[in-house]
Amino acid sequence: MVIGSAVHSVPALAARSAAGIIAVRAAIEMIGVPYTWGGGGVHGPGYGIGKGAGTWGFDCSGLTEYAWAQAGVRIGTTTKEQWRSGIRIPKEQVEPGDLVFYDSDTGSPGPEHVAIALSATRMVHAPYTGEFVRVDPLDRRTFLGVIRPGESGGKRHARRSGGFPW
Repeated sequence: MVIGSAVHSVPALAARSAAGIIAVRAAIEMIGVPYTWGGGGVHGPGYGIGKGAGTWGFDCSGLTEYAWAQAGVRIGTTTKEQWRSGIRIPKEQVEPGDLVFYDSDTGSPGPEHVAIALSATRMVHAPYTGEFVRVDPLDRRTFLGVIRPGESGGKRHARRSGGFPW
């Protein structure tokens, strides 16, 4: 199968799509969980740190790390690590499961927020203190870019319970 100038096998495309759908489902299952700074990770929601201490839930990168771990892909724990966890994708080619990044602090290099694309127009994310994991529009003025995990940089691991062998 030819896509653009790259040649991909059908099984590779199917595995990528399946992993993205698994990540999306895992994130959607967390809708309503509180935001907590520094909270959550590969094993699910957890108590935050600093201003998140005492609150059980997810921060933005904790949610994305958890969701992709369910698909057997390790993307790192922080937004900046996740920004380097795959390949950059043009916004017009966003697929379910892609990581969508936002840069709300122009004085600091790199992204400060990450979400999981549900479609070309919607995302699921842990927005900020006082809110809960929810679905919002993907388009925002602070949009920085899209990363597709598992293509390059992301490390694949089999899930502990049965799992996927990639």
